[in-house]
Amino acid sequence: MIDLRTLSRRGFLNMSAAGAAALALPAGLFRAGTASAATLPAVAEEDAVIGFGHVGPITDEGWTWSHHQGLLAVKEAFPKLKKVIEVENVPYSADATRTYRQFVSEGANMIFDTSSTGDFLHEVVKRAPEVAFMECDGHQVMDNLGWYYLAHWYPTYVIGVAAGHLSKTGKLGYVASFPVASVFCSTNAFLMGARSVNPAATLQTIAINSWFDPQAATQAGTALIDNGCDFLFGIMDEAGYLQVAEQRGVWAAMWNTDIRRYGPNSYVSSVIIDFKKFYVDQVGKRLAGTWSPSETLLQMGSGVDRDVWGAKVPADVAKAADAVRDKIVGGWSPFTGEIKDSTGTVRIAKDQKMTDTELYTWDWSVEGVSGLTS
Repeated sequence: MIDLRTLSRRGFLNMSAAGAAALALPAGLFRAGTASAATLPAVAEEDAVIGFGHVGPITDEGWTWSHHQGLLAVKEAFPKLKKVIEVENVPYSADATRTYRQFVSEGANMIFDTSSTGDFLHEVVKRAPEVAFMECDGHQVMDNLGWYYLAHWYPTYVIGVAAGHLSKTGKLGYVASFPVASVFCSTNAFLMGARSVNPAATLQTIAINSWFDPQAATQAGTALIDNGCDFLFGIMDEAGYLQVAEQRGVWAAMWNTDIRRYGPNSYVSSVIIDFKKFYVDQVGKRLAGTWSPSETLLQMGSGVDRDVWGAKVPADVAKAADAVRDKIVGGWSPFTGEIKDSTGTVRIAKDQKMTDTELYTWDWSVEGVSGLTS
C-alpha cells in the first residue's frame, strides 16, 4: 500500500498511480550526518557539466523560479563551466528517468533534481556512480546521492503569530495542495503560531490537488472567505488566493517568493526560499573534489525565512512576530509538547521537543485544523 503522506512536496503533480508507487519511500528515512562514501574526483571548471531538472516552468514565480535563480547564481560563480543543462516540466514518470539518463549521456558531473522524482531518479543514480546527485525533498542517501530541503516550519510559525494578531474572527483559511508532509507541517506550524496569540483560533483547509492551479486556488480562497475566514495562507506556486484576499479585503500570506504586487493591501508576508548559496557551495565542492553525499535542511535565515512585512502590517504586529523569530533563531523551538492532534489525542508529550526529522515527516494535523486528512 502506498503511504501518500510521505511523498515529496511536489510528488503529486501530474502523478499516475504507477508514479506514486515508484516514489514509495524506504524504511529508515534518515541517516545521521554525512554519508561515508568516498568523494568524487575533482573536475576542471571548463570541463564540468551541471544539470538541473525541474517539475514546473521557470516562469512560475514560485518553486521552480526559485531553483532557476540558484542555477543563475551557479553560472555567475563559475562562468567557465562547459555546460549547464536545464529541463523544465520533468514529469513523475519514466520520462524523468530518461531525462536524467540524457543528462548523464551529455557528460553531467553533477545533477540536481529540484523536486524529488524518487525511484525514477534513483535508477539513474545507481547506474552513474561517477556523477554526483542531489535531490530536493529527498529521503534517501546513496554513495553518490544526497538530499536537501527547507525548514520552512519556522518562518511559517512566525507568519502564524502575525495572523493571530491580525485576524479579528480567529478563523484562518489555508489553500492546500495534497495531504503530504510539507502541507501537514505548514498548516500545523501556521495555526500553532496563531494560537500562541489567540488560543481559540482555528484553521480550515481546502485541498485543490495541484501545486499550480490559479482557478482552483481562487475558488478555494473565495470559499474560505465565504465561510468566515479573514486570513488566508497556503502553499501554492501562484497568486490566485492573494488576489481574492485583495478583492475581499482580508489578509493573506504566501509561499516561495515576494508576489505582493498581486495584493499589496492584503499581503502580510511569504515563506521566502533561496537556494543560491547552497547550489554554489555544492557545485564548488564537486569541482574541487570535496563533495560527498549529505543531508541538508536549510534553516531560517539561511535559505528560508519570512519576507519583508507587507505595507499594511501594523508595526506592533511586525515587532511581536519578529520577537518570536529572534527566539527561534536563538535556538528556541515552538514545537514542544504538549501537542494534540485533531482528534484531541496527545501526540507530543509535555516538554518533549519535536526534532527536525519529525517536523520534516509530519503526517497528522494538530488540534484546530480541519479539512486535511492523511
